[in-house]
Amino acid sequence: MNEPVTVANRQASLSGGMAAAYWTQGEKRTPDEPVVLLLHGYCGSSAYWKDVLPLLEQSVKVIAPDLRGHGSSSATEEETYTMESLADDVAGLLAEIGEKQAVVLGHSLGGYVALAFAERHPEMLHALGLVHSTPLPDTAEGKEKRDKAVEIIRTEGVEAFVEGLIPKLFAPSHLSVVADRVEQAKAIGRATDPQAAAACALGMKERPDRTEVLRGLDKPVLLLAGDEDQVIGRERTFTAEGPNVEQVLLKDSGHMSMAEQPVELAAALNAFISRAIGR
Repeated sequence: MNEPVTVANRQASLSGGMAAAYWTQGEKRTPDEPVVLLLHGYCGSSAYWKDVLPLLEQSVKVIAPDLRGHGSSSATEEETYTMESLADDVAGLLAEIGEKQAVVLGHSLGGYVALAFAERHPEMLHALGLVHSTPLPDTAEGKEKRDKAVEIIRTEGVEAFVEGLIPKLFAPSHLSVVADRVEQAKAIGRATDPQAAAACALGMKERPDRTEVLRGLDKPVLLLAGDEDQVIGRERTFTAEGPNVEQVLLKDSGHMSMAEQPVELAAALNAFISRAIGR
C-alpha cells in the first residue's frame, strides 16, 4: 500500500492567501511552554518525519508543517523562494495558531529556513537545531548544481529531478537496506509543485552566510550530522562551539537519518528538547 506524501492533518491560511498544511500532536505542559517545530528538507514534506514522530516525547506539542509548495501547502508565483520568505511563512503559521515560541529543528533546507527564522524572528525562537544542514552558503560548485536543478525541473519535470536527487541523500550502504524509504522519499519529492521546487533551488543558491547568526545565539543549539552524509559533511555542520552548543554525529547515517536511523535521531532530538525546555 502506498504511503501518504504528507502527514499534515490541519491547515491554516496565511497572508496572501497561502494555505499552510501542518501535522500536530501533543499538548504543552503550560501555556507559555514552547512548541517543537520540525522543518523538512528540499522536495520533502512533513512525511519525512513519519518514522520519528511516534518516538518523540509525547508530553510536548510538536508541529511539522509542509513548506510552501511542498506536501499539501500551496505554492506561490514568486520566481525565487528566499529563505527569508519561507521563515516568514513559519512565523506566520505560529502566529496564526497562537504559538509564541518554538524549538525549531530544521533538516537541510529546513535548517536554512530555521537560521533565517532565528535572524528575523528571534523573539519566537526558544532553541535551534540543524539536522544535516549548515549555516554556510553554497559553494561555487553548489550554485552551479542549483542552476542545473532548475534546468532539469523546467525541461524534464520534477519527477526526473527527484529520481536523480533522492538516492544521493542516503548512505550508499542503506540504499538496499531501506529501499522502501528511498522509494517513499521519491514519491514525496514527485508531489512537490514544480514551480516551488525551482524557486526553492534559486532561494538556496542565493542564501547568505549565517555562521555569525548561529555563533551569536545565546539559546540552546543542536548541530547534528551523519558520518556518511554525501550532501553536507560534518565539517559544514559543526561550525559553532560553546556551552550552549551540542554537536551530535550519527554513525552509519547519510543525509536522511529520519529514514535511515529514526530511533537514534529521535533519541538525540528528545534529549535536546528536554534540555532546551527544562524537562
